[in-house]
Parts: sequence; structure tokens; C-alpha cells
Amino acid sequence: MKNGSQVNFVPYQRLLEKKAEEVRKSMSAQKAAQVVARLDVPSDEGDLSQQHHEEWIFLNRNTIDMKLLREIAGALQRMEQGTYGTCPECEEPISVKRLNAVPWARYCVTCQEAIAARIAQGETEEEFEEASK
Repeated sequence: MKNGSQVNFVPYQRLLEKKAEEVRKSMSAQKAAQVVARLDVPSDEGDLSQQHHEEWIFLNRNTIDMKLLREIAGALQRMEQGTYGTCPECEEPISVKRLNAVPWARYCVTCQEAIAARIAQGETEEEFEEASK
């Protein structure tokens, strides 16, 4: 690993584990809040509409949280494999500044921007990930 001898990744591991726990707790708290706030029988269409909107927000938030948990799990796995901190696209070290900001970052800033541009042009994330393996 190019980056391993230069950077101590233990603090990042702690950050990742702490963030994963925060996300899990947040998801549980959100679910409980939804159950408590829900009316058994909506009194009118406005209440029903509000209930559907809250469900939509809840589902989207959970989707985002699940994606973040997968990214964190991936970063922890890369630590175990000895590839954490190295961009799989260009095989250069990911900057400490980037890892401090986004410890689950898989790619360096330059490669991440190129990937985002490709996705914006219609390539799906799954297609990109398959091509980079």
C-alpha cells in the first residue's frame, strides 16, 4: 500500500466506527419518532398527505443512511485489506485533507470528480464499479 507507511489509519478507523454507530442510532430514533407521530386514522386528506410526505422523507433518509453505512463498511474492509487511503482508480494516495473530511472516501478528489462527471453523463454507479474491478 502506497499510503500505509505515511499515515496512521487508527484514528480514521475510530471515526468510521463512531459515525456508523451514530447513523444506526439515528435510523432507530427516526423510526421510533415516525411510529409515535403517526395518526392511527388520518382525519382528512391533509393529514393523509402529511403522513405520506413524512413516510417519503423517512424512506429517503433511510436510503441515504444505508448508503453511508455501506460506504463506511467498505472503508473498514479496505483497512483490513491494506488498501485504505489509496485511490483504486489512479492508485495514488488519497490526501489526508480528504480523509479528514470524508474518512470513507474511496477515491481521490480528481478521480471522484471524473466519476461524478461520468455518472452525470448517464453511466450508472453500478456500471462504473463493475468496470473498475
